Amino acid sequence: MAVKIRLKRIGKKKTPFYRIIVSDAKAPVQGKFVDEIGTYDPNTNPGTVKVDAEKAQKWLANGAQPTDTVAKIFKMAGVHKN
Repeated sequence: MAVKIRLKRIGKKKTPFYRIIVSDAKAPVQGKFVDEIGTYDPNTNPGTVKVDAEKAQKWLANGAQPTDTVAKIFKMAGVHKN
């Protein structure tokens, strides 16, 4: 099973809020997910990022591939792939 770490958009129209989730690569973006490891709020200046670093490290070590955007968010939060 290929696993991706990606963003799931929630929130109202024109006020996005994202959850950082771990899901099967073939699952739809708004569909079921395996684990939630954080949130990202781009409405604040600068954007607010809350990441459970321990869970993120565990999923990265197990082979989960972050999307480009999530990789940038991890870099901002200080979560690095080992």
